[in-house]
Amino acid sequence: MRKGMVLLIDGQLLLITDYSHATPGNLRAVIQVKTKNLTTGQTSAFRPSASDSFETAFLEKKKCQYLYEEANGDYIFMDSETFVQYPLPRDLIQDKMAFVKESDEVQVTFHETTPLGLELPTNVVLQVTEAEMAVKGNSATGVKKDATLETGHSLKVPMHIDVGELITVNTDTGEFVGRAKE
Repeated sequence: MRKGMVLLIDGQLLLITDYSHATPGNLRAVIQVKTKNLTTGQTSAFRPSASDSFETAFLEKKKCQYLYEEANGDYIFMDSETFVQYPLPRDLIQDKMAFVKESDEVQVTFHETTPLGLELPTNVVLQVTEAEMAVKGNSATGVKKDATLETGHSLKVPMHIDVGELITVNTDTGEFVGRAKE
C-alpha cells in the first residue's frame, strides 16, 4: 500500500490519501490508512491487519474535452477519440473546475466506464477579467491586489497585472505564478 493507490473494497473505490507505518518499541507494527471514497467523496480511516489482502483497482486515463455545465451542476466532458460524452458530478471536481475553460482538454480518470475525476496540468494559462486599479507608489513594497480570472476564480496578483493579461496559475495552490509567455 502507498499513498495515491486506489483499492477496490466491497465494491467501493477507495483512494489512499495518507499511509503511516509505525513500530512502537517492542510491539507489532501498526499501519494506519486514510482513504477517500471516489464515488461519494466520504473520507475514512482504518487499520488493516497483516492477514488482510486488498484488490488494486485498474484506472484508465483518457484525454477529454470540457463542453459545458448542466443545470443540475454536472460537468460534461467528451472523449477526444470516441466522442462519447460523460457527466462528472459537481461535488467530485468543483475545486478543479476553477482552472478549466470551455473546450479545454484535460485527463479524466475512469474505472471501467465510470468517470471518477480530473487530472490537471501543474500550471494553466488564464486571462484576467477583473482587477483592482493599481495605486501609484505601491509597487515597490510587493503589495498584491485582488483579481478575477475568466473561469471565475479569484486570487491575489502583483500590482502590475492588468485586465486582459494572460497569467500562469498553479492548479495545486490556486496562486499566481507569473505572466504567461506568449
